[in-house]
Amino acid sequence: MSLSNGKDFRSPPMIDPFGRMVSYLRVSVTDRCDFRCVYCMSEDMNFLPKQDLLTLEELDRLCSVFIDKGVKKLRITGGEPLVRRDIMKLFKSLSKRLDGPLEELTLTTNGSQLEKYAGELADCGVRRINVSLDTLDPAKFRAITRWGVLDKVLAGISAAQKAGIAIKINTVALKGVNDSEVEAMIGWAHERAMDITFIEVMPMGDIEPDRFDQYWPLSELRAQLQSRYTFDDIEYQTGGPARYVRVRETGGRIGFITPLTHNFCESCNRVRITCTGTLYMCLGQDDAADLRAPLRASSSNTLLSEAIDHAILRKPKGHDFSIERNSSSPSVSRHMSVTGG
Repeated sequence: MSLSNGKDFRSPPMIDPFGRMVSYLRVSVTDRCDFRCVYCMSEDMNFLPKQDLLTLEELDRLCSVFIDKGVKKLRITGGEPLVRRDIMKLFKSLSKRLDGPLEELTLTTNGSQLEKYAGELADCGVRRINVSLDTLDPAKFRAITRWGVLDKVLAGISAAQKAGIAIKINTVALKGVNDSEVEAMIGWAHERAMDITFIEVMPMGDIEPDRFDQYWPLSELRAQLQSRYTFDDIEYQTGGPARYVRVRETGGRIGFITPLTHNFCESCNRVRITCTGTLYMCLGQDDAADLRAPLRASSSNTLLSEAIDHAILRKPKGHDFSIERNSSSPSVSRHMSVTGG
């Protein structure tokens, strides 16, 4: 039985003003996290009061409406999604949609709670997970995450693989931090049949370090890797913005997500919902639509569906991310943990 008490509302596919079909929804279930990664948030974060968050039932209903409107891939995010109380109730309910139009239910996690939940996630039809991991050095991991324990994350990855879940490692490229480790991380991931994707630092939210000092262009990283590895371009896609290559020497795949050096917006098929029901049509823009009000205004999904349609018609062509030394403010004021990745 679904958590949702709303009725199915079928409508035409969501097409934005540039002819792109929206088929991928990323939903933040909490802005809270048990890490404080230096590129993501401040050490002393002020999180939302719990009463401001959508209930699990409301999140389920909201996701279901998007699925009925053409979403094929649903990614649960945070903060750290697995710290949300009773989160598996949401996964269990949404998993029932995998028998219909929903093709994939997945999540992005820091891995800290993965050992506990891997089996249940697999039982819910989760077949692939993204794990954020920026180093294999325990001391450096602690420094980057401020609160994290590397062994706990590695145990979670192992548990997920034993449960039959494929893992993709997401690594933020940090100049002067993990730039000497990328080859070792590729070898480690590929030896364990895991893809690895490198991501440029995104200028979202105020943090203590200057992001310009963290920023390592992936064009430089790729050039460094190609001095050792042979890359073959491939057509492989996961529905997200990464561009993949296959490494001849390892047989594994590497992805590159380049919001700054190579804008990936031309084929964007994604929108994001925060844990308070705010819909962001673009990660790198501040324009947003409130879905909580129409969600709570009626048990019918008609008003909610109309609000979504109006918002999709405002989806911009692309973001305006930029990083400059000593910039007085980030490109986007909200932290990544608020939007949900």
